[in-house]
Amino acid sequence: MTFKTSDQFKAVIAAIDAANAEDPRETVVDGKPYPFETVYADRMTATLENLYPDASELLRIAARAQHIRRWEIPRDTYPKNREGYQKWRLSLRKMHSELVGGIMATNGYSAGDIERVGTFLRKEQLKKDADSQALENAVDVVFLAYYWDDFVAKYSDYDDDKLIDIVGKTLRKMSTKGHQAALALDLPEDTTRIVLAAVDREKDRLAVMAKTEVG
Repeated sequence: MTFKTSDQFKAVIAAIDAANAEDPRETVVDGKPYPFETVYADRMTATLENLYPDASELLRIAARAQHIRRWEIPRDTYPKNREGYQKWRLSLRKMHSELVGGIMATNGYSAGDIERVGTFLRKEQLKKDADSQALENAVDVVFLAYYWDDFVAKYSDYDDDKLIDIVGKTLRKMSTKGHQAALALDLPEDTTRIVLAAVDREKDRLAVMAKTEVG
């Protein structure tokens, strides 16, 4: 289907893209270098549109802004422990929601719309709100499809049990629709093995969660 967009929406997306184009980090796609967060935003948009072709403008804005200017708060500015990681993630979510909120306000979106997008980005209604869950599904599918191999290489000291546990925690954040999308990915053999092992380990918990899921 062709999704009709408002001029407001187009202006917000253009502003998000301009912000992400300033990322000093690069990633190579098809032999060409691009700003890291530009590529991530494109992948988020494509994945959301594939999973949820009827997604609202607000959900599409949140997907595009999921990592807006993420490089401005590096991970190493927080302690290298679980508490530090959680504080880092909270700081990022706050920054993302504030940045996109300012862009939306400049382009005439209502306070209610701005707050709703902020709710998505801060993950405040995960497992309760269908749009928040849809965004989380897209985030996790993008991670497995495009960034899992880099994650494994970065943490090469992690054994299979640790990797299975990490994927299991990711699966718990997703709904059945997200699980189906993840399992349909054309992943490397080792990644597929880890994902299937996580699905098997988590199957009872996921079955219980599926009874009350949204999105």
